[in-house]
Amino acid sequence: MGQKFQYDESGATFFYFLLSFLALILIPVTLFYWPKKKKIDLEEEKKKCQCPPCITKREHLKTSEPWRKTKNFFIKLGIVLGWITLLFIAYKLSQFDYEMANFDPYEILGISPGARQADIKKAYRKLSLILHPDKDTGNEKEFMKLTKAYQALTDEEARRNWEKYGNPDGPGAMSFGIALPSWIVEKENSIWVLGLYALVFMVALPIVVGSWWYRSMKFTGDQVLMNTTHMYYFFFHNTPQMALKRVLMILAASYEFDKRHNSEIEERQSDNDEVPMLFRKLQNLNQKNKQKPLCYPYSIKARAIIHAHLSRIPLNPETLEKDRRYIIGKCPYLIQEQVNCVNQLILLGYARRVERLITTEAIENCMKLCPMIVQGMWEFKSPLLQLPYITDDNLKYFMSKKRQIKTLQQYAQLKGEERRSILRNLSDDEYENVMKVLGAMPYIDFQITVEVMDDENPTDVTTGALVTVIVTLVREDMSTLFGDETIKEVVDIEENGVDEPKEGPEHEPARVKKPAWMKQKRGGKKTKKPNRPTPKPVTATATANAVKQKVEDSPNVSTERKQKPKEERKARVEEEESDLSADESDADTNERDNKSSEDESGGQNIDAEDDQEWERFRKLHEREKSLEGKSKVSHPVHCPYFPHEKQEYWWVYIVDRKSKTLLTAPYYVTSLVDRESVHLKFTAPSWSGLFTVTVCLRSDSYIGFNQQKDLKLDVKQAPAETTEHPQWDFEDDEQENLLEKADQESEYTTDEDLPEDED
Repeated sequence: MGQKFQYDESGATFFYFLLSFLALILIPVTLFYWPKKKKIDLEEEKKKCQCPPCITKREHLKTSEPWRKTKNFFIKLGIVLGWITLLFIAYKLSQFDYEMANFDPYEILGISPGARQADIKKAYRKLSLILHPDKDTGNEKEFMKLTKAYQALTDEEARRNWEKYGNPDGPGAMSFGIALPSWIVEKENSIWVLGLYALVFMVALPIVVGSWWYRSMKFTGDQVLMNTTHMYYFFFHNTPQMALKRVLMILAASYEFDKRHNSEIEERQSDNDEVPMLFRKLQNLNQKNKQKPLCYPYSIKARAIIHAHLSRIPLNPETLEKDRRYIIGKCPYLIQEQVNCVNQLILLGYARRVERLITTEAIENCMKLCPMIVQGMWEFKSPLLQLPYITDDNLKYFMSKKRQIKTLQQYAQLKGEERRSILRNLSDDEYENVMKVLGAMPYIDFQITVEVMDDENPTDVTTGALVTVIVTLVREDMSTLFGDETIKEVVDIEENGVDEPKEGPEHEPARVKKPAWMKQKRGGKKTKKPNRPTPKPVTATATANAVKQKVEDSPNVSTERKQKPKEERKARVEEEESDLSADESDADTNERDNKSSEDESGGQNIDAEDDQEWERFRKLHEREKSLEGKSKVSHPVHCPYFPHEKQEYWWVYIVDRKSKTLLTAPYYVTSLVDRESVHLKFTAPSWSGLFTVTVCLRSDSYIGFNQQKDLKLDVKQAPAETTEHPQWDFEDDEQENLLEKADQESEYTTDEDLPEDED
């Protein structure tokens, strides 16, 4: 078969390539980049806070990007032009395909198939006199078709091939076309083609790759300057116990606020007058610090602006207020980078056995600073100031002889009349706005369970075992506490020392569990609880059933989850019947009865193993789900003094309060919409005993919403045959080094270390 490689003379093949290329680009670009006009939802607008700071913030967000309309216009124009080009190319190709599909040289010349050469030449001369472009009746396009038809039939072999195979080249001819027009290889255009090639591959491509490489080397994965991260490492390594104001100083020294490292920073001549005036209004700025870069002008200016933000001091809207919005908007990302840096330094200190380890005080002060920045208030201020219209003058109404309202949760639990009487100085619209904001704030149910993964008995913690703490967070709105008298009854019962609630259907809601923050503060004199006896060993099946029963009886579990599957009920009934039959069986039963009993017992074991396998499968599914990409959408935060929209995020981690050491890396929960489970893992101590660790939950958006729970671990000595866990294939000398390292790293709190007046 003959093969011909040639450039596309007519341009049809090139148009096919261009059409496919444009379609591959235009379809995703249109879907993702076409500007979409946000629909104004009246219901959502009503839910938003209508206090003056929030209204001012929303107006500023609308006008903060004046170039957005122009940008959207050019994006729409480019996409529309692209689609017009695509449609034009598709139309040209459809016309070309139609002409090629209807190309018949005999029909064009007006002769019958099998005509002689003389008849073909005669017909061609006759039509060429009419269609020639130099004639008045000429048509260049039709004349080209006429010429092509004549050329296809003048060759005798070509005409026979056309008559027999419908192809002038014969049955085996095959041609390959290059999807480029022929003018690309023409000599007079070579200089332009080479110039375009050099521009794309020798200039544009290296610039794009170099810019990407420069940004990757300049910024971290969270788009924080590498110089800023190195500065964080330096200061936190040199100050293991860092105070909160010291953390604020380091935050203000971030190179994101320096004009030499960030071109978005504005430096004005008016700063020489306005910044010193701001210094006089503030205290404890520590301007005489000589450490670099803490003493640089940009760092002192940023520190003063952050102090003014936390003190809610108004600034010049044309100068320092613009700087405040930019600096404060960057702070949450920088604080998260600080948390990551401190965590890495703690892990590095454990690995290198550093004597002066960084304590949890530094990392918790970083976390404490984030909600301060978001809410624009100092930590020692009342959490009630996070509500709209509430000022320092209103706080006196919350602190009376009858009631001492210090937290938002306490205020939410009051009856409606009491809540309204406290804010009687507000109008009805203002009070309704306060309740709207308070009702949308988070109410977190914080539960923890302990398991030992990849072990025969997941309920027993042995020395050196890998302990997994499953933290379950259930988020509800604070409006669920409005006027809830049952919670108040539970508090009164526990404070008055009543052992059991009253019976009767009218007192049935008194069984509702008390909120977690009230469990941490108990009134009255604290007494030491007597030591509890060591629990008896239980089987895995019994433990699983107990855990299921506890989860089903929990008030936070929905009604649908309380309904037990039929398979579980059936397995439990069969197990009880088998136990009963085993107790009543006689020692002198025949061999058949024994065999039947053994088969029944084997069935029970199979059911128990199936339950355990299902439980393990569920846990593996949760772990795989936790490894998926994190969502950044949870619930909007009421933060009128923060320049951008903010979502609720949380830190979850485990610490040892006695030695002030961090046992697990802080897990950043960014997708807590309704329910979230977090798996925290750490290694149990290498010696047996009763140890106490603390599981902490911290908010990065609200002040006064932190929770913590003490977790007591009864660590037992591992059996001799299981001292070396099969899942860790270490050599003997390596395992001894690891155990020695665990002894030197941290001391866990035991019951003997707790004060006598503590539970």
